[in-house]
Amino acid sequence: MIKTVIFDIGNVLTDFGWQSFFAGLGYDEEMSARLARATVQSDDWKEYDRGCLSDGEVLQLFLENDPELGADIRRSQENLRGILLRRAYAADWIRELKSQGYQVLVLSNISDKVMRECAEALDFMELVDGGILSYRERLLKPMPEIYELLLERYHLVPEECVFLDDTRENAEAAEKLGIHAIWFRDRQQAEAELRALGVGQDGVSASKA
Repeated sequence: MIKTVIFDIGNVLTDFGWQSFFAGLGYDEEMSARLARATVQSDDWKEYDRGCLSDGEVLQLFLENDPELGADIRRSQENLRGILLRRAYAADWIRELKSQGYQVLVLSNISDKVMRECAEALDFMELVDGGILSYRERLLKPMPEIYELLLERYHLVPEECVFLDDTRENAEAAEKLGIHAIWFRDRQQAEAELRALGVGQDGVSASKA
């Protein structure tokens, strides 16, 4: 019986919209892709998400990744507002699950800067019952330690949890620890798989009957 639903944030409860973010700054598709390779798609971005680099340190690494784009990289990183976009269903989905008796947590690779500057897209965070954010713990999915920390901190039984993530590797890492996992593509697909696990309109209390 599932008691806890755990959500990834980017591309599950929000859109990680780096393409539209760079386009909004006036860059064409080719330049946006080049900027992305130097920044959000680099290994340095992952370490930034892990909380191991300051804003200044990661900027310097981005600049080293493509020195010719120095001014553009600096401009793009001044403020990341808009790199995460709201998904209209996020808050309602969380409320619906909580009304059915499920505990709702988040487990996300995300930086402090994105959390601060994309607060509007993350308005659902006040609804969840907690979770693990990578930058606070210096851990990243799919490291097993980040899942183990979530289980320990919230006194969770793996078999009573389901985790939704848009990255297959992250979902598979959860499964290795006994957590039910759904490789998320869209809400309709995810809800169908949740129903197959018994998560749905009947809720936790009915499942106990």
